[in-house]
Amino acid sequence: MDGVSAPILYTFRRCPYAMRARLALTVSGVACEQREVALSDKPAAMLAASPKGTVPVLQLADGTVIDESLDIMRWALVVRDPEDWLRRDDPALIAANDGAFKQDLDRYKYPERFGSDPVVHREGGVRFLRELEQRLADGGQLCGARRGLADAAILPFVRQFASVDRAWFDQQPLPRVHVWLGEFLASDVFATIMQRRPRWVP
Repeated sequence: MDGVSAPILYTFRRCPYAMRARLALTVSGVACEQREVALSDKPAAMLAASPKGTVPVLQLADGTVIDESLDIMRWALVVRDPEDWLRRDDPALIAANDGAFKQDLDRYKYPERFGSDPVVHREGGVRFLRELEQRLADGGQLCGARRGLADAAILPFVRQFASVDRAWFDQQPLPRVHVWLGEFLASDVFATIMQRRPRWVP
């Protein structure tokens, strides 16, 4: 678009999809203008760029719009990938996170919205976490000894699952998952992406 000199990211601080996009953009070092939006009052500029109205939305300097979180991650890491995140990707595992685990997460966290039994969906979520526990045995991260794209894509959702009932979550026999999540929550990159920003006003 005319006058746009850097990518614009429409984002919402607590959304796990937006978090994964911000993680990749931060690690890549790709500069962008972050616009914090209220999902209850979406700005017209964001809806003009992506009528589906979900975050994240990345609008490039040439007007190109990327409005899927994984596509934003991979775009940023193709531009620059100083930690080799793209070498530690697992599309099938991420698809399982975005599919069945996210469905269980939503119905566990918002049972009144979905008319669901939260305990049933909590157990469904734990089954996925047990798979992650096994994966983490090989090196502490999902694809070896170093964090990569798969970790960054999945961690925000595990964080959200854990936060529903943290006391219960902490009691679950998932020692590697607890360490993996704890290291992420204590990391500099997590602190960076979770900085509070004022709501963007046109």
